[in-house]
Amino acid sequence: MKRFLPVISLLVWGNFLMAQTEGDTLSRQESTNNSQLSRRAADHFMIQIGYNGWGGSPDSFRTGGLSRTFNMYFMFDFPFKSDARFSAAIGAGLGTDNMFFKETTVDLRKYPLSFARDTVSSYKKYKIATGYLEVPVELRFTSNPANYSKAFKVALGVKVGTMVDAHTKAKITRDREGYGGYTQKVKDKRNFNTTRLAGTLRVGYGAFSIFGTYQFNEFIREGAGPNVKPYSIGLTISGL
Repeated sequence: MKRFLPVISLLVWGNFLMAQTEGDTLSRQESTNNSQLSRRAADHFMIQIGYNGWGGSPDSFRTGGLSRTFNMYFMFDFPFKSDARFSAAIGAGLGTDNMFFKETTVDLRKYPLSFARDTVSSYKKYKIATGYLEVPVELRFTSNPANYSKAFKVALGVKVGTMVDAHTKAKITRDREGYGGYTQKVKDKRNFNTTRLAGTLRVGYGAFSIFGTYQFNEFIREGAGPNVKPYSIGLTISGL
């Protein structure tokens, strides 16, 4: 037995050294990852541009042109300590929608809203534009929390907004009296629900992702017009 003691001691010592080396390696890797995460900016801009539509709109609505949405938010990201691949984010910013119509005029000052067919006048553009101050909240996942520029990411969330503007804008080429070459703008938000609650989803890679939104509550006040639900889909540019 004594002749094997040096061999046993050598094996035990070797296993101890290997365990120490592996522990030091894992510690250095964890330290490096924590250092990379600590240097990652928690605040960033998120810009979105895309198509805007109205779900549930009557067949009598004649939309035309490219209805669009543009959103810009300043966000703060908070990684989970238990798993840095997951994080929560909250921010604030501005959301705008533009719905274009064809051979249709909308009188915002009437109750209920008047969507009238107009085949006499000629319009270069006719739209309803709305603007909101919004607070988006997201639950996020990324495949590589240490390097967002080379990572797959998913974000599910909601945004709450308050309407700050609603107006129609018409570029008239010829009106009923034969005049044209002017722009008419009417501002009035009395017929709209001034609070917006919408669900959001983003899926992408690196700085780019595809987003979608859907408004849960009524866009037009009850009794003031059809129960349409705005939605949008488009491109997001964001560091996180």
